Amino acid sequence: MKASRLAATAAVAGSAVLVLSGPAFAHVSVSPEGTAAKGGYATVDFKVPNERDDASTTKLEVAFPTDHPLASVMPEPIPGWTAQVTKAKLAKPLTVHGQQISEAVSKVTWTASGKGIEPGYFQKFPLSVGPLPEDADELVFKAIQTYSNKEVVRWIEVQQDGQEEPENPAPVLQLSAASDDHHGGGGAKGASDDSDDADDAKTAHTGTEASGTDSDDGGTDTTARVLGVAGIVVGAAGVAYGVFAGRRRSDA
Repeated sequence: MKASRLAATAAVAGSAVLVLSGPAFAHVSVSPEGTAAKGGYATVDFKVPNERDDASTTKLEVAFPTDHPLASVMPEPIPGWTAQVTKAKLAKPLTVHGQQISEAVSKVTWTASGKGIEPGYFQKFPLSVGPLPEDADELVFKAIQTYSNKEVVRWIEVQQDGQEEPENPAPVLQLSAASDDHHGGGGAKGASDDSDDADDAKTAHTGTEASGTDSDDGGTDTTARVLGVAGIVVGAAGVAYGVFAGRRRSDA
């Protein structure tokens, strides 16, 4: 009886680990391809997982910050999706490369022209953006995800210091220190390199989807998966031990 209880407890513990590890990476997020340096340009990916078993994601709307407007936003063409860039007048014009900019991007909307993001899959939506602000450490984007069954999920809650992550957190882009050439480093390039950005982003985007993995959320995803595997191993070991102990008692 003791061995059986031990096996049952281990199995329940393993299941609990799996349940707890699931939601850790199931939300809309944004991360740079390389770095997003202050004052420079970068290619960033909005990663959208499908959290439903009976519906596909058919639309994504991303609102851009008004306190740090971005003058240049260029979406990468994605098969099966159309992108619409919306601009708005600025209360205070920006000076970019010596020119006055009176409007900036306020929203980008992707709409599926096919099946969208089906259950069990995720999709990346790359953008070339810039120049990034020099007086901010992060940019907060609010996203709205729409499913084929008309369900709408609003990823708009801003993380507060010292508090737990909200249920529907808004995507946050972390900015790194400005580089010497003021155009960022790694995956960040100047405005003249936008076409190269699109080619590089397309290659990275296709490769990541084919493998089904993502280095952007490596810390969170890896931790969740390790905990999940550990739970399965512990549960299986407990069940095996219980069966073995039961057989020994039967043989006796």
